[in-house]
Amino acid sequence: MSTILALDIGTEFVKAVLAKPAKKGNLEILGIGKARQTEGNMHAGAVADIPAVVSVCEEALVQAEEQAGERAELTIVGIAGELIKGNTTTVNYNRKNPNKPITESEMREIIKKVQQKSGEVAKKTVALETGNDNVEVRLINSAIVSLTIDGYKISNPIGFKGSDIVIQFYTAFAPLIHVSAIEKVCAELNLDLLTVAVEPFAVCRACLGDDIESNFSGIVMDIGGGTTDIAVVEDGGVEGTKMFSIGGRSFTHQIAESLGVDFETAEEYKLNYDTGELDDRIKSKVETALSRNISVWLTGVEVALEEFESASGLPRKVLLCGGGASLSLLQETLAISDWYEGLPFSRRPIIHLIDVEDLPNLIIKDVHELDHSYATALGLLRVGVDTLAGAPEENKLKAKIAKLLQK
Repeated sequence: MSTILALDIGTEFVKAVLAKPAKKGNLEILGIGKARQTEGNMHAGAVADIPAVVSVCEEALVQAEEQAGERAELTIVGIAGELIKGNTTTVNYNRKNPNKPITESEMREIIKKVQQKSGEVAKKTVALETGNDNVEVRLINSAIVSLTIDGYKISNPIGFKGSDIVIQFYTAFAPLIHVSAIEKVCAELNLDLLTVAVEPFAVCRACLGDDIESNFSGIVMDIGGGTTDIAVVEDGGVEGTKMFSIGGRSFTHQIAESLGVDFETAEEYKLNYDTGELDDRIKSKVETALSRNISVWLTGVEVALEEFESASGLPRKVLLCGGGASLSLLQETLAISDWYEGLPFSRRPIIHLIDVEDLPNLIIKDVHELDHSYATALGLLRVGVDTLAGAPEENKLKAKIAKLLQK
């Protein structure tokens, strides 16, 4: 089967992971690469300097291919940023002939209408935020969250009769200019672009693995260099994704400003905060600066999570990934502070750093340095497999609908 390359083009680093689909829905990781971005390459999670980003991507790609001993055949790239709009829409559809069994063609028409409606909402939202009424958006990801017919939850709608269909449908749209920049980067690298995926959606796919009937529930927080991407998953379905422009670089800038040092020195202080290499005086000042910025970051988290409306409340499991999640002070603050009290949690959330060894359906043999910061890239691989193979021939809702969503 084809080798698949995942490119996670982040604000701080580009990460490349090369893999090959294996038996039983597994992915064999062949090689990884990582290269640092320079300031100005990215802005709010989106490509700002195409030639510079191409150069950094090439560096990461070469590392991955050399480690794997193989070249990339198909590529999937992640996309993030505040202008990526991922929401779950509830749609009520009344069938004209309830005694007629539901067909794939009928479901295809329903999905098409939902996507069109969601696209119109996304375009209006992006236009409002950018002040550009002519902005164009493109559908990036879509997935069924849940479906009921006449009040009954159905695992596969094909062949059922009924009048009232209620679908919860996740869609994610991105401004065309951002998608075009990614396509240009891949063209410059001579990469065959399979698809573009919303990054927090991809991390959720990494957590679900090959099990399309997974009942996994949790909140995924991907804390990158320029943005924090949040996804809420309920019973295996993505409820929605939100993003805001505070990430690891914001913490570094806060240290630089508070201590009166340059960005490079501040970054070194941030990275050494947990290593014991800072003297007590510097460490105390760094901790004060980090705490101030984490407080602002938590406000962003609260605002993002407030937008999720769920009768059952938010899932208590919170999974962290991305380079910014490495900060022990951030993990501790999430674990022991009262940030969650104004949100619909039944009890204090349980905070975990994603361990790639615990992600399902991965075969990791001789690949070293594969940690939580690679979770997004690993999720992109899973989305790539979904796109490449469609879905297994099973009589299941998510398998049937996954095929329709590819058309």
